[in-house]
Amino acid sequence: MINNLVLLQAAGADYSGIIMIVALILVFYFMMIRPQQKKQKEIRKFRESLKKGDNIITAGGIYGKIKEIKDDSFLISVSDNTVLRIDKGSVYPSAADAQQQTENTKKDA
Repeated sequence: MINNLVLLQAAGADYSGIIMIVALILVFYFMMIRPQQKKQKEIRKFRESLKKGDNIITAGGIYGKIKEIKDDSFLISVSDNTVLRIDKGSVYPSAADAQQQTENTKKDA
C-alpha cells in the first residue's frame, strides 16, 4: 500500500515539473521574446520607409540628412561639405526628434 502511494506521488511530480517548465517557457515568450520581435518589426518598417531628404539620427548620435539610399547603407549630409556613409542598421526611430529639432533651429534663425 505504501509502495503504491510512493509510486503515485513520483508519477505526479513528473507531470508537475513538465507543466512548470512549459509555463515558464510561455511566460518568457510573452514577456520577453514577443515584445522584442514587435519592436524589431517596427524598426525594420521605419528603416524601409526612410527616403531621400529625411533627417535622421544614427546610433552614434550623428544628426544628418539622407542624401542617397543604397541597398545596405545611406549617404548622409552632416554639414555643407561633409558626407558620411552609414549602415542602415545604425538608424533608429528617433528621426522624428531630428526633424523637430531641425525645424526648431530654422524657426530660431
